[in-house]
Amino acid sequence: MAQGTVQVTHGGASRWRRRSGEYPTLSAALAAAGDGDVLSIAPGTYRENLVLHHAVTLRGPEGAAAGSVRIAPLDGVALTVRASAVVQDLHLEGADRAAPALLVEDGCPELSDLRVHTRSSAGIEVRGGARPLVRRCTVENPAGVGISVLDGGGGVFEECEVVAAGQAGVSVRGGHPRLERCRIHHATGAGIAVTGEGSGLEALGCEVYEIKGSGVQIAARAAARLTDCAVHRTSADGVTLDTDAVLTLAGCDIHDIPENAVDLRSRSVLTLSRSTVRRFGRNGLSVWDPGTRVDAESCEIHDSTGDYPAVWISDGATVSLDSCRVHDVPDALFVLDRGSRVDVVDSDLTQVRNTAVSVSDGAGAQLDDCRIREAGTGAWFRDHGSGGTLANCTIDDVQSGVIVTKGADPVVERCTVTSAAEAGFYVSAGGRGTFTACRVSGSSGFGFHVIDGCRTTLSRCHTERCARGGYEFAEDGPVAEGCTGDEPGPRLGARAAAGDVPAGAQPVVRAAAVPGPAGAPAAMPGQRPSDPGAPGAGDAADAGAVRGSGEVLGQLDALVGLDSVKREVRALTDMIEVGRRRQQAGLKAASVRRHLVFTGSPGTGKTTVARLYGEILASLGVLERGHLVEVSRVDLVGEHIGSTAIRTQEAFDRARGGVLFIDEAYALSPEDSGRDFGREAIDTLVKLMEDHRDAVVVIVAGYTEEMERFLTVNPGVASRFSRTITFGDYGPQELLRIVEQQAEEHEYRLGDGTGEALLAYFTELPKGPAFGNGRTARQTFESMVERHAGRVAQLAEPSTDELTLLFPADLPALSAPC
Repeated sequence: MAQGTVQVTHGGASRWRRRSGEYPTLSAALAAAGDGDVLSIAPGTYRENLVLHHAVTLRGPEGAAAGSVRIAPLDGVALTVRASAVVQDLHLEGADRAAPALLVEDGCPELSDLRVHTRSSAGIEVRGGARPLVRRCTVENPAGVGISVLDGGGGVFEECEVVAAGQAGVSVRGGHPRLERCRIHHATGAGIAVTGEGSGLEALGCEVYEIKGSGVQIAARAAARLTDCAVHRTSADGVTLDTDAVLTLAGCDIHDIPENAVDLRSRSVLTLSRSTVRRFGRNGLSVWDPGTRVDAESCEIHDSTGDYPAVWISDGATVSLDSCRVHDVPDALFVLDRGSRVDVVDSDLTQVRNTAVSVSDGAGAQLDDCRIREAGTGAWFRDHGSGGTLANCTIDDVQSGVIVTKGADPVVERCTVTSAAEAGFYVSAGGRGTFTACRVSGSSGFGFHVIDGCRTTLSRCHTERCARGGYEFAEDGPVAEGCTGDEPGPRLGARAAAGDVPAGAQPVVRAAAVPGPAGAPAAMPGQRPSDPGAPGAGDAADAGAVRGSGEVLGQLDALVGLDSVKREVRALTDMIEVGRRRQQAGLKAASVRRHLVFTGSPGTGKTTVARLYGEILASLGVLERGHLVEVSRVDLVGEHIGSTAIRTQEAFDRARGGVLFIDEAYALSPEDSGRDFGREAIDTLVKLMEDHRDAVVVIVAGYTEEMERFLTVNPGVASRFSRTITFGDYGPQELLRIVEQQAEEHEYRLGDGTGEALLAYFTELPKGPAFGNGRTARQTFESMVERHAGRVAQLAEPSTDELTLLFPADLPALSAPC
């Protein structure tokens, strides 16, 4: 029963008596109304299912408060429109999960200032040939779709708002709506979803945000165009295209996206113009699969919040950037896989932490008139089949300008590299490349550095003010023609004709060097660093006379605690010694793998034991020098692809003849590794350990649980290490002994009761994850010395005992659990 009455009026006097009056229900009024009639509804709640068959006007009373007229049936559709009616100022509610609250099936109705608050399949559904004009309407439907347009439906939605939807905010299947200045937010699934062949959508000045899912989703041959729209604060990708989808974004802003800002797959096509992509957690543009394409003009991609390339192109996809800017990102452009390609014209790639352009796995890149600044590497062509062209590009303020490795073969023409921290152009590991009329200025390394006999061609290149020299060719292979420089230059490969080398270039081939200790000159091939007169001989602190194994083992025994560790080291030492003696006697010796895993908490003496272990092996003649090179993740993992292998090789070379100690080795394989370059360090290390098994002993160390995971990341890792030695935490008595040693070394003594107080202190001391074992004992001693100084400084003439004795009062207060 209606809570109010319905007043039906009509402008035609001839029909006034028959059709004017008050009706007890809306259905009765609609049955009496005809085209052109105005139905003014009194405030109240109407539990009716209304159907408009005529071009009537249905509205709430003038001057009434918003929401004063509620159409709220118990089931079914609240309002069905099948004519070009006008509906204004109503509040619609639905409770049928199988039906929409407002259904528009035909005509060109005008719907304005409606509030749809429902738990239906859809808030507003438009289908068939309907073309409504919907203005200033609000939809809230936490159980289903906000606005659904399907089966040929269309219409225009102006200044509408979907404030909550349990599924898509706006869903289009087979329809063609236009959205103007609409807001879609707090939807689940997608903000806007356009799916199916023949489906289309146009949006102008709209905003999509706070979406639990993708902001905009175009799929299955659907098409859409968004102009001056914003998509932000989604939980998944900002915009997704899949399976022959077509989308145009003009003047749009996509930002604050935790995943990919835009993701395309399966032959989808995206056209971007005057648009901005910023603050994204994965890729700004993620483009996959053959036939998938992005054409971007005058766009900006910047401020990545994650550790992924701004533009990712793989599996045969293509991207074209014209007059675009990519900046403040970990990597700018990554092109992978045969058939994948990027074409970049008149664009800027700046403030790139790692690599501006990376080309690998047979992909190609074409850059014309581009500018690369403030990057780790300007362009990196990584491997066989990878190539393309760089023409008229400038690369400034980078670590390395252009790197070519592993058979890659790009063409680089009229490019300039300035202010490189390392080489301007670097070619290694079988890389090729043709460099024509290129220039390097102000490099802190070489201008052109070509090693490994790479078959590289240089023509009319020029270098100036390169700190290490204009050209460095380590072996025969490169061809240089008409190259010049202002430095005493390279010794170009033997294949270069003498007449091709300009005055001052001095073409020669330099022999490859074997790196010596860090910071030392390199030894030439065939000359060991320990040979008399060899560069680096005797310049390491531990490169002096080798101590006998008995002396070093005695020092090991003198360490506090570590009984099980000492037994393990002695057992290993005995095996090696007996094996050496068996060989001397002409007998077979058991193979002993000397690489070790040290597990345990910090401060348990792992580094000290590693250093002594190296000395023991040197005393037995197993290692040449026995020195220790200690590294961690930061020393091995580079900032761009390929640099990690170089750093790992350098660390391994520094440790030749000794021990390479990798602390917190598990950091090379974080649990959520993604594109982490630590795996490259592990892979490189495993190969080096196999290729140079007698040259270096590798010890990896870290927490027990984390090291167990580390040993599983590469099939070859666990097999390279002979045994794991566990370093247990120190007990109170051992910590006391360390403090006593510290006191003796620094000429202090423990006063009466201090030993007992220390023992009690270490017993009660919390042993949390940050507990430092030996470090904690040393810090405790240092704290006691500080408190002792504060006490004794107040004495006018302290005695020797007062200057040296430490008492229980000098102990620091117990800290909270770590």
